[in-house]
Amino acid sequence: MTSLEPTSPSLGWIGVGRMGSAMATRLVDAGHDVTLWNRTRAKTDDLARRGAHVVDTVAEVASAEVVFIMVATPGDLEDVTTGPNGLLSGTDRPSVIVSCSTVDAVTSDRVRRAAGAVGVAFLASPISGNPHVVAEGGASFVASGPRSTYDRVAPLLDTIAKTSVWVGEGEEALLVKICHNLYLGLLVQSLAEVTTLVEKSGVSRRAFLDFLNSTGLATAWVQKRTPDLLALDWTPTFTTELMRKDFDIGLAAARSAEVPMPLAASVLQLLQAAIGRGHRDDDFLSMFAVQAASSGMDLQPE
Repeated sequence: MTSLEPTSPSLGWIGVGRMGSAMATRLVDAGHDVTLWNRTRAKTDDLARRGAHVVDTVAEVASAEVVFIMVATPGDLEDVTTGPNGLLSGTDRPSVIVSCSTVDAVTSDRVRRAAGAVGVAFLASPISGNPHVVAEGGASFVASGPRSTYDRVAPLLDTIAKTSVWVGEGEEALLVKICHNLYLGLLVQSLAEVTTLVEKSGVSRRAFLDFLNSTGLATAWVQKRTPDLLALDWTPTFTTELMRKDFDIGLAAARSAEVPMPLAASVLQLLQAAIGRGHRDDDFLSMFAVQAASSGMDLQPE
């Protein structure tokens, strides 16, 4: 196992989907030496043109000092870490694994323990922000794991995002990120309901959002997504299916902690309805289309 140098460690990156690509790009563009692996190699082409080194196997990433992982599901995380061909399976292993994936705490803890057993430090560090926000440097990390591990990689986190916040020694970051996404889902459903009400009652969608965005209830997120709501553009930044996954995780955590979450439980069913109506791979903002359809409206782009 290599030791992490305080200046410019060699970096590995696993998973360059929409988010992973935007995040890795910030490291590559900042001049870092990054070795990439992705299940679909074609998705690495842009990063390769920017100077990243693309490899064919996860094992070839394991010799990097710090390896970031940005994959979609708990199963994917385990596959690339503790799986038979994962980061921890060979004699070359990184010093630190930084898991940026939003997974359940049980899976993260299992991977953390497996990494620790072979001397690899592990940081759970999910990110808030869509690919556009990441590209602009406006995203935020929440991180948990040993404070010393966080301090070692914080400069790298701050290269990708505008800020990072350490919240504990274990898997606390995952619950924080899940609660963030629960709140975002509740926000979007609330926005969908009130926007549908005013539009069906004769007020233009644009006028209502112009007003809302000028009040004390304005949020930067709604302001940024207003053009998409007006155009009915559901190009995915975060899909309805991924949001449903996070609601499943969040409500399971709530059951474990004996915390009632009636609003979140209702939104989970509405996410399910959106998927059933064909919006599985659309941006979860498409919940507005489902709300409008349930209200008998035929939406038109503005």
